Amino acid sequence: MPDLSLGIIMIALLENLCVAHTPNKAGAWHDLIQHLVSVAEKAAEFARPFNADSPARLLGLLHDLGKCNPDFRKYLEARFKGLNFRPVPHSIWGASFAYKLMSSHSNKRWQEIVLPIYGHHGGLLDPGNLEQEILQFLQKHPQALKIMFEFFSSVKAKAAQTRVTLPEIRGVPTRREFFIRMLFSALVDADYLDTESHFEPERARLRSCWPSIRELWKRFEPGRAAFLKRREAKGPQTDPAVLQVRQEVYEACLKAAEKPPGLFRLTVPTGGGKTLSGLAFALKHACMYGLRRVIVALPYTSIIDQTAHVYREVLGDDAVLEHHSAFELPENGEEGQGMEAIRLRLASENWAAPLIVTTTVQLFESIFSNKPAKCRKLHNIVKSVIILDEAQTLSPHVLEPTLDVLSTLVEDYGVTVVLSTATQPAFEGEPFSRVLSTKKLRGEIVPNYSEHFELLQRVSYEFRTKSLSWAELAEELREHPQVMVILNTRRDALALLSELSTDESVFHLSTLLCGAHRRAILEEIRRRLDAGEPVKLISTQVVEAGVDLDFPVVYRAIGPLDRIVQVAGRCNREGALGPKGGRVILFEPEKGGAPRGPYLVGLEKAKLLLQEYSAEKLNDPELYREYFRRLYTDVALDKGKVQEYRAEMNYPEVAARYKLIEEITVPVVVPYEGARQRLEEWRKAPSWTTWRRLQPYIVNLYEREARRFEREEWLKPITEGLYLWRGKYDPLKGIAEALYDPSDLIL
Repeated sequence: MPDLSLGIIMIALLENLCVAHTPNKAGAWHDLIQHLVSVAEKAAEFARPFNADSPARLLGLLHDLGKCNPDFRKYLEARFKGLNFRPVPHSIWGASFAYKLMSSHSNKRWQEIVLPIYGHHGGLLDPGNLEQEILQFLQKHPQALKIMFEFFSSVKAKAAQTRVTLPEIRGVPTRREFFIRMLFSALVDADYLDTESHFEPERARLRSCWPSIRELWKRFEPGRAAFLKRREAKGPQTDPAVLQVRQEVYEACLKAAEKPPGLFRLTVPTGGGKTLSGLAFALKHACMYGLRRVIVALPYTSIIDQTAHVYREVLGDDAVLEHHSAFELPENGEEGQGMEAIRLRLASENWAAPLIVTTTVQLFESIFSNKPAKCRKLHNIVKSVIILDEAQTLSPHVLEPTLDVLSTLVEDYGVTVVLSTATQPAFEGEPFSRVLSTKKLRGEIVPNYSEHFELLQRVSYEFRTKSLSWAELAEELREHPQVMVILNTRRDALALLSELSTDESVFHLSTLLCGAHRRAILEEIRRRLDAGEPVKLISTQVVEAGVDLDFPVVYRAIGPLDRIVQVAGRCNREGALGPKGGRVILFEPEKGGAPRGPYLVGLEKAKLLLQEYSAEKLNDPELYREYFRRLYTDVALDKGKVQEYRAEMNYPEVAARYKLIEEITVPVVVPYEGARQRLEEWRKAPSWTTWRRLQPYIVNLYEREARRFEREEWLKPITEGLYLWRGKYDPLKGIAEALYDPSDLIL
């Protein structure tokens, strides 16, 4: 960039020439000072709940300071006129100004301010590389500081406050690393919201159109009562023992909600009603302690569909933000100023709703991401209740960083965490004491959970010692009018489907069916079960935890012990067949496969335990703790050394190494029902509203498979990171040509 003459500098200092964005629909340019002050106040508001409003306000005032560069105005004018103009970076300007401003702080506290400013479009860097880049920039562009210092005097005149006080961060280095993430989130969300208010003021106002937590709690009890009444009238008669356990769990949740915020365990046998009881705990607890929202994280998208549907039935259609996975927005180190690039950024989710249902992947990979669009929601986790449903599915290979960040949220950010499952993992003692370090351990929400397991022994387990071929298994299945089979891989499911190809009562579920399709199939399966009609469900693991199904007979290929126990919750769920009236048949497929890594280790551990104990021991919750203790001993709990890179504040490396699903997936829109219309709506006006409407028609493919399909012209790129499926979409199998299902590697 050439040096700027003094005359050009003075022209640039005229406030009416300094703009943040191109004109909106009303023809108004976005005034830069107004943008900086507005973002500063929003960022301060977002950071106040974790006592960081002072540094967040400074971030807002400085983040776009580099746009006072006259070349940036020329760039915007050219873009507005549709002309080509070389990109004009501005983040490095603001970061360099902040670096000089904060250089007097000891212990490198400049990083809290400089890292978020530089990364607010391209992502957080590591401090070492960023410092070198800043020093090179200042040496090459000595006039830049003069321009910004002069302009900043005009900004300060309109700002409420410019002094910065950085809170002391005690404890392990990862606490400071996480604090910078939270500051980054507050800045990015404030920036995106103010930009959205400029370009789309009506859409911006819609983000706040949610009922309050108190309103949801007010709706809950009458909504729950009506929901249970409808369910009893619609389905088969529920066993009184099941109803007793559900009521006791519900009452225990209401009582425990009065305890102070902290880390809780909710251990409930499958079918014990933890979906609604857990929500009751969260809403009442949030109201009592002034917490701002409830975030329910589940391992599978199939459970999201069901859970969000139940919550809406109880609380109303306006109550739930249902957030599946979102595609990675194009990020290239500096933002594009064209409307398409801006709209894509603004389409990202910020979790401003009081009740969010999302995936475990979405929650944790956002927490460990370094990208603005994924991180913008993080500040809204502060002072919330997080329910980790099916907590046993937390991936072992990233368990140390996962538990460390949960401890940080509980200790420093006023979050209550609930580990909710029927198969509670063993996180006590070594090797977890150094990362699960919170002193706010509140224990079990349901103290007498072992009695409930005793009462709800609804299945008898059978273990086949001889392996079964697909043909032999298919022959057995034909003898059962209503039966479900859970297999370890999609390839196995397809092989069994081929053997049953002539049976019209066969259904199939996997994440290669889009959410809208899965929902329709589950509704038909439930209708057939209730009506006593024939139904055979062949599935991968996506239905074994949390999905509300009730089969009399379930076959489960030998897998990790917690998976075996979870799938039993889909058998005789309502107890209509009496105690132990359901049959769960464990078997080994003759030519079956299994995902590698911790899943395979868990499978082998389960085999050993089944050799040591009888299958009936699976009704004892203490067996699961023994299983997890053995599993965690033989699995690397921080395989990618994420904690080491967090201590170094190497944000790009942390993001690359923290993966709940180790293989990258990409979102693909499939041609199911109204998908094309919703895709066109999103393409014409990319926003968070049109993206939400499109989500039910998306499946995720492994990136390596997607690249092959793209070469073979089965996939058409829509935008960077999002595709349209052009091949066959089978009503039974979904994306029929795919060989692998991302659910196979969900742990």
